[in-house]
Amino acid sequence: MTAIVPRTAYRAAYRAQQTAFLVQCLAAHQFLRTVTGLRISPSREAVEEVRRRYDELIDRDLDNVENGDYPRSLLFQFPLTEYAKKLPQLFRDFPRAIRRAKNRDYQDLPNDVGLHRYPPYFRRNFHWQTDGYFSRRSAELYDIGVEFLFLGMADVMRRQVIPPLARAFRASGLEHPKILDVACGTGRTLLQLATSLPDAKLYGLDLSPFYVQTARKLLRDVTDASLIAENAESMPFCDGYFDAVTSVYLFHELPRNARRNVLREMHRVLKPGGLLVIEDSGQYSEAGSVAFFLEQFSEEFHEPFYRDYLRDDLAEAAAEVGFVPTQSEACFVAKVMVATKP
Repeated sequence: MTAIVPRTAYRAAYRAQQTAFLVQCLAAHQFLRTVTGLRISPSREAVEEVRRRYDELIDRDLDNVENGDYPRSLLFQFPLTEYAKKLPQLFRDFPRAIRRAKNRDYQDLPNDVGLHRYPPYFRRNFHWQTDGYFSRRSAELYDIGVEFLFLGMADVMRRQVIPPLARAFRASGLEHPKILDVACGTGRTLLQLATSLPDAKLYGLDLSPFYVQTARKLLRDVTDASLIAENAESMPFCDGYFDAVTSVYLFHELPRNARRNVLREMHRVLKPGGLLVIEDSGQYSEAGSVAFFLEQFSEEFHEPFYRDYLRDDLAEAAAEVGFVPTQSEACFVAKVMVATKP
């Protein structure tokens, strides 16, 4: 029989887990700033707002569990042992990333992967990461790098796409929804969807075959998940096939015209009444004083389309291609936008 863990106990354990990783991330950030000589001077208001949003997201995560939107196990799905093994490799890679950043060498990429097959905006090493999105090594280090960047909150932010889906499916009584995750990357969002919605048929699409390969490994025990390496601007799916489409951390890395193309494709492949849920970086429309950190991100990392993204409100962009936005709210340094297809 499964032991019943008191509410206060698992909430305390979860907070302790997140605090421990927060401390490690802050130390890593400080180390990198010391090595690179980069210094930032946020206002007290900006720092306090980030702290408030951090605490607010922790509370929301716990509340979502108690509301039945996803299982408690997701709170402790953090692969600490796996990340600890990869940490030395990540740290060893820092000097190469720092050198690229100083030289603005955003085209330092492998020359044996057929780069001509990919759109120009994709042929670069976002974040100055080694190999860009063009190697298995890059894919294997991506998740731990993102967790350090977001102070241990990357998976927490990712799973905020689940509550709108879970609530909509409960309300409609839909038992076997077909869900497409666009720019599925290494499969972290799909894994959390599989855990939360075990009766769903899951699909993942990503432009990098190396990240799709890594996602297949992560999702090897998920029986009903199909993955494909394709361009989201031209998806190989029938019109009106999916009940829901999700996307996490994609749109800030697209130029404006590509954002519209992807949104049009999302609209096309959704059924009438289908749900679109996007989680991505915050934008000026709801950033408030956190905008300082968002702007700093575009300065320190290679994100050539990010400044435009900050001004290009996701809800307004979705409405342009025919969606009806129903929700748009801050989520730590990110945001969640929900829309429906009429």
